[in-house]
Amino acid sequence: MSGFKFLRSVIVFLFISASLSSCFSRYLISEKQVRKHYALKKVKPEVQIIKDDTLSLCIASVGADTLPMLLLIHGAPGSLWGYMNLMDDEDLQKQFHIVSVDRVGYGKSKLKKRRHVTSISMQARALLPVFSLNKSDQKVTVLGRSYGAPIAAKLVSLVPDEVKELIMVSPVIDPEKERFYWFSKWGRNSFIQLFLPGDFNTATAEKYSHSDELKKLLPVWQTLNVPTTVIQGGNDWIADPTNIDFAKKHIKSKRAQYIFLYNAGHMITFTHLSMIKEMLLKSLLFQDKITAIDVKLEK
Repeated sequence: MSGFKFLRSVIVFLFISASLSSCFSRYLISEKQVRKHYALKKVKPEVQIIKDDTLSLCIASVGADTLPMLLLIHGAPGSLWGYMNLMDDEDLQKQFHIVSVDRVGYGKSKLKKRRHVTSISMQARALLPVFSLNKSDQKVTVLGRSYGAPIAAKLVSLVPDEVKELIMVSPVIDPEKERFYWFSKWGRNSFIQLFLPGDFNTATAEKYSHSDELKKLLPVWQTLNVPTTVIQGGNDWIADPTNIDFAKKHIKSKRAQYIFLYNAGHMITFTHLSMIKEMLLKSLLFQDKITAIDVKLEK
């Protein structure tokens, strides 16, 4: 009987592990998928690793490094390849040195002797070496999505004189609105974690410290003074749509605008690529009127 219970427990664990993996498989892109994606493309990102005594930071870039830098920061789980649609865009390639980065704890980016890095401040500071790659005479545009948005904001606060603008897409920034799901607690189980991708386990560690980390970030919003845009979807099941209200309340800069897409979900950089692209290319980020717009999903 005890053997049956053990077998049943193992089956349940494996079922939950498979369910967890499939829930977030869309955010995890394998090296095989990357190779297949770029097999026939003329322009392929250049992958490199920035190293020092404690840090290994993996980045992929396209476009001449003498062009203005567009720095892309992913969420959790995620990877630098989550921005392939932006890196592949021919118009953006001509106008920007596009740099997408694996945050520490994801892909090949890591800090020595640290399995997970849950500190927003530490995540942001780990990205500082990327600014040395900017060979243009212009400041950097920083775009952060989901869990990458507060890290982008902290990063900008560290080097405001080097940043042209900050764009936060589907941001998870309100410490009181952290969403947990039926599978969240199972993702912390050490046995189940043996069967999950490492990036998923990193994301779980971040999630359970995220609210406290966001509370530490509260003073940053008060001092954020670079031009800032916050884009939020009304049908977002990961980032509570009221995160945009938090941004309006706490970001004191008069150079901020807020765009609420009533029918959009979480992956706005995919579903509203044309809008993101237009904002980047035409610099239509900061007009006198602050408006909420509703943009239809691209087919």
